[in-house]
Amino acid sequence: MSRVRPDIQTTAGSSELPPSRERSARMAKIRQKHTGPEIKVRSLLHRMGLRFRLHRRELPGSPDIVLPRLSTAIFVHGCFWHRHPGCRLASTPKTRTQFWDDKFAANVARDRTAIRALKALGWRVLVVWECETRNLSALSNRLNIVLRDSTLRP
Repeated sequence: MSRVRPDIQTTAGSSELPPSRERSARMAKIRQKHTGPEIKVRSLLHRMGLRFRLHRRELPGSPDIVLPRLSTAIFVHGCFWHRHPGCRLASTPKTRTQFWDDKFAANVARDRTAIRALKALGWRVLVVWECETRNLSALSNRLNIVLRDSTLRP
């Protein structure tokens, strides 16, 4: 005898369990600002003697770090949320895959729109991925090269 459970959502013949309270609590703790990778990038920039502003809401996409004198905006993206191509951290959850695919596609489209808008305003845009912050010396070299080019501009 089959019994229908009211806590199971049915879509197109498949049944998927709703997110658990534990998962919801975990996801609610994920921050948008002042994340670990972002703080590592800010620390490197500060050690390089650069001064910056954070989360400028008047700019498209509210870049995580803005270097006004260099006209450079930096986004520090989480590999999972922003779908870093080829990165092992950009996995897709096994449940509710359509929900996650839609959510990730919207994130990537929003990122692309913000970057285009910033470039149209004359800003240079740099994306630093979460996995890049694990090797601080390589990230420091990359930032030095990219930002050195900015300082040479008139």
